[in-house]
Amino acid sequence: MKVTVVGAGNVGATCADVLAYKEIANEVVLLDIREGFAEGKALDIWQKAPIDLYDTRTVGSTNDYAKTAGSEVVVITSGLPRKPGMTRDDLIGTNAGIVKSVTENVVKHSPNAIVIVVSNPLDVMTYQAHITSKLPRTKVMGMAGILDTARYRAFLAEALNVSPKDIQAMLLGGHGDTMVPLPRYTTVSGIPVTELIAKDKLNAIIERTKVGGGELVKLMGTSAWYAPGSAAAQMVEAIVRDQRRILPVCIQLAGEYGIKDCYLGVPVVLGKNGVEKIIELDLNAEEKASLETSRKHVKEVMDVLDKLSK
Repeated sequence: MKVTVVGAGNVGATCADVLAYKEIANEVVLLDIREGFAEGKALDIWQKAPIDLYDTRTVGSTNDYAKTAGSEVVVITSGLPRKPGMTRDDLIGTNAGIVKSVTENVVKHSPNAIVIVVSNPLDVMTYQAHITSKLPRTKVMGMAGILDTARYRAFLAEALNVSPKDIQAMLLGGHGDTMVPLPRYTTVSGIPVTELIAKDKLNAIIERTKVGGGELVKLMGTSAWYAPGSAAAQMVEAIVRDQRRILPVCIQLAGEYGIKDCYLGVPVVLGKNGVEKIIELDLNAEEKASLETSRKHVKEVMDVLDKLSK
């Protein structure tokens, strides 16, 4: 069992580290364009194996995709990170070219791989990877919803002073300010969250979740990496171990929620074949309106990509 992570920066290296530590694959290949960078990160993770007691071998490669051949899952984290003052949309031109090149090389050497995109702007980079790979939509997906729900759940755990383990939540839509957290589908050990927290406090947490990535950029001067890397690793685990987890991921919609040809976060069953099933929630009027706002935003950026590609 081989998993490849393309991009050995903070997010990619964190993802590779989690995959190795949890022994999710026999071999994890870390690839980067910077000379020696992936090799160093991979060697460092491997030298930690005797301390943390895992057998997964981590291998680094400087732009040699031959070493990734036969990967069952490929995680793409390549691209420029956000800087202060930048929106995800500002990144589209440069990162689309990077993701296109990476995807072409990935599919060449691992034609049966399931592809997970982490590069920003997430929804549109998933679109780029999908049209480049020509793979079924169930095998090309973006990591956003798991990260966004994790932030939402972490903020709720803090506000309620309870364990984050007991909080379950779901959200829809694009990765960014127009995401759609769903309080109706948020529970604490089965108890509706609306019974445990005042509406104004819950709304404040929802708004903080929507700008969660930007908050970290302001604090650190760059994008987050621990939570995104771990979120991507969770998706890999669900696929490799055929866990059939119900998780929110970005995928091309083909009529679900009344939406076609747009890449949005929705709950899916994630297993050995990738997206095994898309789950359609029974949304109320307000939730439908919020999802439509998110769809319009993502479609606008998809249109920008289409124009750049001409």
